[in-house]
Amino acid sequence: MTAGSVPQPPGDKAVAASDDVPSLRRRLASLVYETLLLFGILLVPAAIGTLMAAVTGQPHDTAMRAVTVAVYGLYFTWFWSRRGQTLPMQTWRIKLVTLQGQRVSWPRAWARYAVAYAWVAPAMLLAWTNGWNGKQLFLAIGVGVAVYTLLALLHPQRQFWHDALCGTRLVNAPRTPK
Repeated sequence: MTAGSVPQPPGDKAVAASDDVPSLRRRLASLVYETLLLFGILLVPAAIGTLMAAVTGQPHDTAMRAVTVAVYGLYFTWFWSRRGQTLPMQTWRIKLVTLQGQRVSWPRAWARYAVAYAWVAPAMLLAWTNGWNGKQLFLAIGVGVAVYTLLALLHPQRQFWHDALCGTRLVNAPRTPK
C-alpha cells in the first residue's frame, strides 16, 4: 500500500479491477427479482399496520406507508453498505460501489435510496394529481420506469442517474469460486 492510498476492504479489490457495467437487461432482471422480494418484505409493515389498527381501532394507512418506506430503506441501505449487494444483485452478479470502487457508506446508501425514488416518484405524482388508481396507476408507473431506464442510455457509462447523483455505480461482480 502506498502512502495516501485508501485501504480497500477484502473483496472490493476484485470489483475495482472489474469495473465494466452490467447490461441494462441484467440490471432490469435484478430489478424484477427485487420487486418480487419487496412484496415479501412488505409483510413486515403490513403486520405492523394491522397490529396498530387492531390496537387503536383506526386505520393507519399513512403510518403504514411511512413504516414501509423505512423498512425498505433499512433493507436496501444495510445490504448496500455491508456487501454492496442485495440478494437479487448477488444472483445477477451486480455490485454497488462508489466511483472509486470502494464500499458504499451508510449515509451514501441512504442518499441513493432516497434519490432512487426517481424511478417511481414522477409517475406517482402524475397519478395523484390526476386521481388515477388501479390500472392507470400501474400503467403510469410502468411507463415511468421504462422512461427512467432508457435515460441510462444517455449517461456516458450507461449508469442510472440516481447513481450519478450519489457518486455510486453498478459494476459486474466477480464470480464466486465453487
